[in-house]
Amino acid sequence: MTQAATETNPAQGAAVLAEGLSRRFGEHQALDSLSLSIEPGESFGLLGANGAGKTTFIRLVTGYLLPTAGTVTVDGFSPVTQADEVHARLGFAAETARLYPELRVEGFLRFAGEIRGLGGDALDAAVARALERFELASASRRIVGHLSKGYQQRVSLAQAFLHEPPLLIVDEPTSGLDPLHQEVVRDVLREARGGQTVILCTHDLDEARRLTERVAVLHRGRLVALGATADVLDGADLERLFHPAPGEERAEVS
Repeated sequence: MTQAATETNPAQGAAVLAEGLSRRFGEHQALDSLSLSIEPGESFGLLGANGAGKTTFIRLVTGYLLPTAGTVTVDGFSPVTQADEVHARLGFAAETARLYPELRVEGFLRFAGEIRGLGGDALDAAVARALERFELASASRRIVGHLSKGYQQRVSLAQAFLHEPPLLIVDEPTSGLDPLHQEVVRDVLREARGGQTVILCTHDLDEARRLTERVAVLHRGRLVALGATADVLDGADLERLFHPAPGEERAEVS
């Protein structure tokens, strides 16, 4: 295992801190001075309509994008200047699975584990655990590109969990899955609670209620609500919360 991987402590989860985080694309302000703290071991929901800034935030945390202003850190490490330290702590499953379609499922998972520093018995155990956890054993010899969208989504999730990272970021994790396998994924996310930090990006408010302890709601790049999931979502005027009128963008923050 690499030095960066051995220095993490997945039993505790990772802390994420954003301070005045902004990202602009030309004239478009995708994220506007976002400040929030996600505690180690917390299951945290990131909510908002399309274009709210959720994906931009995720890409800033992973280092895929650079901020226009402000900072974000994972366990105190910057994805801008200390990318290796951040990536060693991170597992990420995008809404649209990004896989190598010519590989077989088990071969892809072995490849994903190797580039994260796993090898030998540890790699064998991690791959076996991932295949069982996401009910992929029967598809282990199938070519990834020949799988249905739902199976590909499960392979994508399996690679994110493979190395038991302290921080898991999952974007619409049950999209494209049938109801049975939606519950498989939700059970895995429940199991991660407390031992790993989970950032769940979802449009499904019921899923957020069932899987998260706190949520942040974004609208046009601004934070409009932050608090315990039940306090933010239950009994709220959801239309006003997710589509606030001009001037109300910060009225619901708690």
